[in-house]
Amino acid sequence: MNINIFLTFVITLLLVIFFMFKPMDVKMHHFTDVPLFELSDFTMYELDTHGLTTILLGSTGTRYAQRYEIKDMDYTDNSKKYIANMVSDLGVYKNEIVKLSGHVVYVREDGLTFKSQEALYNKKTADVVSDTKYTAYLNDNVVIGDYIKYNNITKKIYSKNVIATYQLKEEK
Repeated sequence: MNINIFLTFVITLLLVIFFMFKPMDVKMHHFTDVPLFELSDFTMYELDTHGLTTILLGSTGTRYAQRYEIKDMDYTDNSKKYIANMVSDLGVYKNEIVKLSGHVVYVREDGLTFKSQEALYNKKTADVVSDTKYTAYLNDNVVIGDYIKYNNITKKIYSKNVIATYQLKEEK
């Protein structure tokens, strides 16, 4: 084989590769929300100078830089006058705000209970808000509505589209 034919073949091959093939477009992925750790049978206690203020339980808990995500969340707030307990399928705890979703049940120690699909609890203001349909119970009284805002300190309830069954007490 002649050296000129070989060099011509190599140069032609290199030119074809140079003009026909395009470089790969490699995209860089920036992961900003990476879990720091994940625990099964998650339990978290918050303490202050007055004692135990919060108990947070779940079947699985994932800690991110700014929040906790808990499956099968059971959250108890003992920081106010009345103890409030919330249970849901999934919960996100961030900056003293708890976002609950999926079969939410809110129970307060004086007997008030409401059930909904979503709720938002602000620990600082003791407000629990649900923008979805709910059913609330207190003794024999039942309230059904489309929106509820309840304050654990003032014991005031705001609601929309209410249907209530209320048992009046007779004075003796």
